[in-house]
Amino acid sequence: MTAATVAADTYWRPVQYFSFYRLLVATFFLAAITFRSGVLDLGEQSPRLFQFVSVAYLVAAIVFWLAVLRVKWAFGTQLSIQVATDVAALTLLMHASGGSQSGVSVMIFVVLAGAGLVGQGRMTLFYASLATVAVLFEQAYRVLTLEGDASAFFRVGLTSVGFFATAISARLLGRGIIAQEALAKQRGVELANQLRISEAVIRDMQDGVLVVDDQGRIRQHNPQAAALLDAADGRDQYLATMSPQLAEHFGAWRGGGRWAEANLRSPKSGRLVRVRCRPSGAGGFSLVYLEDMGRVEAQARQLKLAALGRLTANMAHEIRNPLSSISHAAELLAEDTQSDTERRLARIIGDNTQRLNRLVVEVMELGRRDRARAENFSLEDFLAAFIDEQLVSDPAASRRISLKNAGGDICFDRTHLHRVLWNLLINAMRHASPADGAIRLEIRAAGGANPVELHIIDDGPGISAEHQAQIFEPFFTTDGGGTGLGLYIARELCEANGAQLDLMAPAPGAHFRITFSTEPCRTQEKCEAN
Repeated sequence: MTAATVAADTYWRPVQYFSFYRLLVATFFLAAITFRSGVLDLGEQSPRLFQFVSVAYLVAAIVFWLAVLRVKWAFGTQLSIQVATDVAALTLLMHASGGSQSGVSVMIFVVLAGAGLVGQGRMTLFYASLATVAVLFEQAYRVLTLEGDASAFFRVGLTSVGFFATAISARLLGRGIIAQEALAKQRGVELANQLRISEAVIRDMQDGVLVVDDQGRIRQHNPQAAALLDAADGRDQYLATMSPQLAEHFGAWRGGGRWAEANLRSPKSGRLVRVRCRPSGAGGFSLVYLEDMGRVEAQARQLKLAALGRLTANMAHEIRNPLSSISHAAELLAEDTQSDTERRLARIIGDNTQRLNRLVVEVMELGRRDRARAENFSLEDFLAAFIDEQLVSDPAASRRISLKNAGGDICFDRTHLHRVLWNLLINAMRHASPADGAIRLEIRAAGGANPVELHIIDDGPGISAEHQAQIFEPFFTTDGGGTGLGLYIARELCEANGAQLDLMAPAPGAHFRITFSTEPCRTQEKCEAN
């Protein structure tokens, strides 16, 4: 918090209040002299002077009030002008009412007290000195020209001492009040910043977080918690409304007083969620953490598969050289022998070495997933070129592929996408019928952050329910001649490019969906800019 902010909040507001008080006092003096009665003796000695000063004081009070409301500059200068005007006007009103015994001088105490509360440094002593000089001059003028009582100087002297005492006391008190108010405002700003930081941290946490009071009402939550509980907005709802099962567990934990953990099912999606309850301190609030076990299991699986990939990639490098020697030796053996049995054995060796070589090549693909060079391009143009490539290499197979376009640009590594489509189409061609259009490539608009989807659908027998959970695992295959790495590599390459490869709900044939994202290109642009 800056000094200007402190002045605006701490100094100007009291001056605004005091300006309004000055306006009321000036109005009172003018009304008292205008509607004179025998009760008040204000202006008794010089009514015309009292009336003139009251009108001028009221005009000055209006100007000062508007100034502190609209022109907030030069605080010290404005305050000094206002205090000097107050002292001069009140001294003249006191003179017109008969001097120090009239009681008007009491109003000067109020002025000095107000100035001392918000005044800065030694200016409060200056204001007291100004008031002292004014009342002493008034008394001297009265004695010299109006034959006033000289003994009244003692009363005026005591009044002057009171001016200084009031100013000093108000200054000391005001310094403490202003310091406390500034500290309170600073603490308020720090608390507000801390709350915003805490909300940002909670909002960006991967786990869901609920703040629940002792009545089971949700006071705060992050979007992840709402997603895990399948709720749009849970703020100020009761926990039992969002998830009766979670509310039952929370009540049991509150009753038992122990730090409980449990695994619960999300009410709609059926996701497995780990629940942890913790007390948050005073106030009866509790923290409920919701952890998506599916995400935890996926992370563990990724770590396991990454370690497996590194191991198999290293093994592939070691296997490739002797495998090439075996293949070359088998070819030489097949050329030199005249025996059909030996040729058949050499052919078996050659076929198996080719299969092992395919396995080595696919395993080595695992090491290239983090080398994605994503770029923006038209998916429709890419698929058209891909099908034309198939038309050149295998015209009969290309007729089995139909393309349904909906347009849309994607962000992907072209080489990786070619590999993904090749793996998916190889499986589709193996299981689909030979009819034209048996394999459909459909570009669909998804909307949101992932604007484009590519669906690969065939009319084959599909994937059995028992194999659907394992279809993307490495080395899992239902084909005796396959390596079991095609779909696994396809999913890994999709994830390396920010996309997602999913097996859709059972249909007459296999149905895969690639959901593309534009995030890799945005991230790459930021990195290149930095």
